[in-house]
Amino acid sequence: MSEERLFKFSRPAWLNSIWARNAGVYAAGGLFSLAFYVLLDSAVWSKQANPSDVHITFVDWLPFIFSSLGMLIINSVEKARLSADSFSYSGSGVAWKARVVLFLGFAALAGGMAGGVTVFVLRFAVPGVDFPAMTMGVENIVANALVGLSTVILWVSQNIEDEYAYNLAL
Repeated sequence: MSEERLFKFSRPAWLNSIWARNAGVYAAGGLFSLAFYVLLDSAVWSKQANPSDVHITFVDWLPFIFSSLGMLIINSVEKARLSADSFSYSGSGVAWKARVVLFLGFAALAGGMAGGVTVFVLRFAVPGVDFPAMTMGVENIVANALVGLSTVILWVSQNIEDEYAYNLAL
């Protein structure tokens, strides 16, 4: 076994293909669009068919906005930039800047998920809203969880090294 390996088992060879990368990107896009659809469905149901006094407001959209912002920030950082100080970008401090930006992205993503749970607890669970209207809070949590899952899948699939990738360094 190589000294550079961390785990005993190696990853499958098909995972490093362009097919796996494209499948991951499309799956992440599908999950994000499903998350947006779930939250939009909740807002439309709240406006049209909701018999209770609790309705979707801008406060319910804020966690999704923060989760989406976190997703955008996280997937804007390249994996190679995280260890850039030890390679070709030495001297400019690119790695710690990339790590700070990545931390801010994960903080926004976690804040969106925590905000979704907080909105659910404060607006739906504590006042004792009946269950047809409580689904609006559940859909908020589901939408934020789908954005988080989409972020992870997109991050992993974007950073897959395929056999056709060229590293151009001067």
